[in-house]
Amino acid sequence: MLRTGLLRLMVTVLFACVHNAGRSQMAAALFNAAADPSKARAISAGTHPADRVHPVVAQAMREIDLDVSAATPQLLTPALAAQAQWLITMGCGDECPVVPGVRRDDWALADPAHQPIERVRAIRDEIQRRVQQFVYSRDLARTL
Repeated sequence: MLRTGLLRLMVTVLFACVHNAGRSQMAAALFNAAADPSKARAISAGTHPADRVHPVVAQAMREIDLDVSAATPQLLTPALAAQAQWLITMGCGDECPVVPGVRRDDWALADPAHQPIERVRAIRDEIQRRVQQFVYSRDLARTL
């Protein structure tokens, strides 16, 4: 894609948490809904992936018309992280790989596992706020 005479590459953002069953799944789905798919995409992974997305997380996401129930948690590897320009961690601390050339940020967010739906909604809304700020501040938003 040409933009102001420069080639603009597709931006990949990797959201990572421990189990890839809550925070990172919500963040990736919210990012992919907000970002222009010709400019950016999000993937997610975990340091110790669960078997499935937490049902209460899937429920909270369905409430805003995003379905993550069929998403499959995957292992965060250095090779997967190397595909990204951004690695945004959410609670995996030192277990998340450091990859040269990949920008990194940490979003301190509560783990939605074993939380009531009201708490999961609050976590979802905070993730949505941060994702929207990230997308808009980097000119990655979908255009109407």
